[in-house]
Amino acid sequence: MAATLSCPAFLVAAPASGQGKTTVVAALARLHTRLGRRVRVFKCGPDFLDPQIHAVASGAPCENVDLWMCGEEDIVWRLADAARHADLILVEGVMGLYDGAPSAADLARKLGLPILAIIDGASMANSFGAIAFGLKNYQPGTPLNAAFANRVGSAYHAELLERSLPPDIAWYGHLPRDAEAAMPERHLGLLPAAEIDGLLRRIDRMAGLLAGTAAAQLPPPVAFPDVAPPVFPSLLKGRTIAVAHDAAFCFLYPANIDCLERLGATLRYFSPLADAELPRCDAVWLPGGYPELHGPALAANTGLWAALAEQVEAGKPLLAECGGMMALFESMRDVEGNEFPLAGLLPGRVAMQKKLAGLGMQEAALPEGVLRGHAFHYSKTETCLAPLCTTRRPDGRPGEAVYRRQWLTASYMHLYFPSNPEAVARLFGG
Repeated sequence: MAATLSCPAFLVAAPASGQGKTTVVAALARLHTRLGRRVRVFKCGPDFLDPQIHAVASGAPCENVDLWMCGEEDIVWRLADAARHADLILVEGVMGLYDGAPSAADLARKLGLPILAIIDGASMANSFGAIAFGLKNYQPGTPLNAAFANRVGSAYHAELLERSLPPDIAWYGHLPRDAEAAMPERHLGLLPAAEIDGLLRRIDRMAGLLAGTAAAQLPPPVAFPDVAPPVFPSLLKGRTIAVAHDAAFCFLYPANIDCLERLGATLRYFSPLADAELPRCDAVWLPGGYPELHGPALAANTGLWAALAEQVEAGKPLLAECGGMMALFESMRDVEGNEFPLAGLLPGRVAMQKKLAGLGMQEAALPEGVLRGHAFHYSKTETCLAPLCTTRRPDGRPGEAVYRRQWLTASYMHLYFPSNPEAVARLFGG
């Protein structure tokens, strides 16, 4: 019989987006951290923004888990690694409990994670229990055993909601309506953690509201397979990768950083908003973010674009994802119609729009190997450059174009590096 690890855990889900999952998970993580417990938070799906908030709340990196993008094997060893050191594991679901394929419910059933349902209790009473009952029983075997009410109007309102629950779903507490604790948003979701004014104060405020409630108690322990981390080949040993990281380029999976380091790479960070030169390096990675919000500063940094051009002309690898790719075109137009000259390493321009232009999981069959990831963007490109290939969605439909010029690889797709570490090493010259 395989050895197991034990750690209290919840998968925190909801009937839909907008119910307050991120708020409640951050509050729970902060509450238990303040009680002296080691908390690890994971995010179901490909989201970059919620994990930044959970990292602040828990004081530890928040990694992504998704059965399609990451794969079960990757998820199992990461949860096992967390269970070895943590006193509590929280996994935030994505969208509604049953939304997506695979869904958060699929993940909970596959890994044996008990589900805590977060339900917006505003403007309802007994319907709260009906929703919780429906979430538990919509698909057989869904391990939903607790419910939490968000945006509750009063103590009496909370009492009504608690009484509405069926006997097999426990009451786990509530948070009141609190505009001061709300998380601000913009077109890609919540603001990045670094841009939220008083973020820790907001989270501490919510955590304080949970003290003395059922939420302050640890959930029952969950058994996790005792799986060791995979051994990565040292294909990038001796190679230095320059990684863009600032307010304009902030979408980095912690697992991607970990993957590069396990492959042996040395990472050097730089800011395209502030640095006119690249660190001495063998390859460059421009991840996604919000270049559209920093057009003037990026347009003014001509020194950096010249340095990147030298890298490409010298035949050195450059990987540009989504916002990173946007910065490499000749110009970028924002939603107000302002146009800014940029790197000019790719012919054409990119234009922001107010409606979503691309969303969903993707798989790219590159010459270096097949990699999985996702896309989420509000801009469109106009270019004469023929794609190297086109990504595919899980259902086989075409996805995003992948462009290549010498060893420059660019796409709207955000790659999940652990989906094929050897291919990533080849992308970066290993």
